[in-house]
Amino acid sequence: MIPNDPVMLLSFVNLKLRDFYDSLDALCDDLDVDRSEIEAKLSAINYTYNNERNQFV
Repeated sequence: MIPNDPVMLLSFVNLKLRDFYDSLDALCDDLDVDRSEIEAKLSAINYTYNNERNQFV
């Protein structure tokens, strides 16, 4: 289960991307979560996924 709070979600996702996954798609596939849902929640606090950095910035 992933956090619902956008700020907690940001921290959770960026940590997982840094330590365990080489892409957002890999994280979503492994955790069985909807990429568009994560992106929408983080977009609400002005964060977008950066492919080159493999993190939300």
